[in-house]
Amino acid sequence: MANLSMKTMIAALLAGSIAATAGGVAFAKTDGQAFDPAKVQQRIEKRVDKALSGTDASTDQKKQVSSILQAAFTDTKAFHAQRVENRKAMEAAMQAPTIDPAKIEQIRAEQMKIADASSKRFTKALTEAGTVLNATQRQAFFKNWTMRGEHHRKRG
Repeated sequence: MANLSMKTMIAALLAGSIAATAGGVAFAKTDGQAFDPAKVQQRIEKRVDKALSGTDASTDQKKQVSSILQAAFTDTKAFHAQRVENRKAMEAAMQAPTIDPAKIEQIRAEQMKIADASSKRFTKALTEAGTVLNATQRQAFFKNWTMRGEHHRKRG
């Protein structure tokens, strides 16, 4: 049973990291304005609060989880510019008069390195956040965190 719980937690971590990454990029520039760390902090705190609603998580636990996730978002913010540059490079390579498969593969490999680094950072953050919570809180957190992302994907 312990293995099943670990597998479930890992699946939730991966889904959560994907949702966090996608959500972070989406709300960082929704209004075309410059990045506002205070707004990001508020949104993370609100999301953590919702993910832990109905649990006995203390205010201190919620603050710790929010701080861990905020640090991860800050650390991965730089990846956004790299992803944008790589998308532009891929577009240019695909529209060139002659297709250069080696160049396209180089760009693709770089995108995967960035995605892997981002995923590792968020997975580390979610793992750290999980250690702040007891088993029941952790299960509720990851269930609610993942459900939020699935809800948004269904809306389109």
